[in-house]
Amino acid sequence: MSGHVNQPLRGIGLNLIASIIFCVADTIAKKLAADVAIIQIAWMRYIVFALMSLLLTTRIRGASFYVRAPLWQIVRGMCLVCSSLLFVLGIRDVGLAEAATIGFIGPILVTFLSIPLLGEKVDAKRWIALACGMAGVLVVLRPGAGTFQPEGLYRVASAMFWSFGVILTRRMTATERAETTMFWSAVTGLIILTAIIPFYYVPATPLQMSMSLAQGVLSSVGQWLVILSLRFTPVSTLAPYSYVQLLWMSIAGFLAFGVLPDEWTLVGAAIIVASGLYTAQRERRR
Repeated sequence: MSGHVNQPLRGIGLNLIASIIFCVADTIAKKLAADVAIIQIAWMRYIVFALMSLLLTTRIRGASFYVRAPLWQIVRGMCLVCSSLLFVLGIRDVGLAEAATIGFIGPILVTFLSIPLLGEKVDAKRWIALACGMAGVLVVLRPGAGTFQPEGLYRVASAMFWSFGVILTRRMTATERAETTMFWSAVTGLIILTAIIPFYYVPATPLQMSMSLAQGVLSSVGQWLVILSLRFTPVSTLAPYSYVQLLWMSIAGFLAFGVLPDEWTLVGAAIIVASGLYTAQRERRR
């Protein structure tokens, strides 16, 4: 199956589910990062990612692994593996909520890039909703108040690579199967990480192996849902919903690490969620 289908609510729903799954996977990765090398965490994730994508791709009839734009597939895979490595570096020393907030530069980049690279149109009301979401991010960050830590620069770089990956995904979903795209990304990342892992690998405990396996499975499922959501909904429409990740990360940060967001984080989160709900209501009317 390939080609875009205009079902915005379905795409939004899939994207929101993916954000929850990614939140759980990232929480596990943050716990692992305290004792396990970042490369090793990502390598284990990509082993699972490649196996799951292989199983999905082989279920396709015909030329399962054939793609029309192999170079773009490889570039997408490189963007995703770089984003993954930089993200784990970013959350290792920064709170989950703060890391999610810093990463919200990603949707802004996606929206801007979707205009020249994809030819998508962003109307005034959608720009307003996106601006409100960013206003909520600024409330949480409070520039000059010491919230932004140097380690957060890793998260900014991660968001940049992720944005390019999303743009490439949207560009290819019209002609490429989601399963095949997932497989190429997984294999590209696995090859890169396998070449690097000998310099960083250390034996893991059974618990660490189990946690690595869990975060690998969850990340793979999340990636699959993101690809599907982009088939049903334009990038610029999905961008505001990425802000909901802050809510999930705040909850995870409290449950896993005992860190409770302050009142400004809650205010910012309320603004962000409100902008997403407004956009969803507009899509429902359309």
